[in-house]
Amino acid sequence: MGEKREILAREYDLDAKWDASLDLTVRRFVYSSFAGAFAGLLLFRSPQTRWASIAFGAGVGIGSAYTECSRLFDGSPAKLAQPKGSEAPAQILTQDSE
Repeated sequence: MGEKREILAREYDLDAKWDASLDLTVRRFVYSSFAGAFAGLLLFRSPQTRWASIAFGAGVGIGSAYTECSRLFDGSPAKLAQPKGSEAPAQILTQDSE
């Protein structure tokens, strides 16, 4: 007979989110690694610095993919925790000499 398929809202479809985040992560990792390799070939002569530029490019790609995937799953980008002292605005105290 006929199959009943539930149609989920896009925000609740985890399979699509995982597919999109995996695709985004692999693509940004590869493209930024290639950009790092190209920059390493143009700017550096030693093999160690060329590998370092590739690693830096890969790290940038992974980091940007992480930020985008966390926004995709949570709805907002990951934020660093602020220190306790910076939560309240600074108040300026003045004394009257009367």
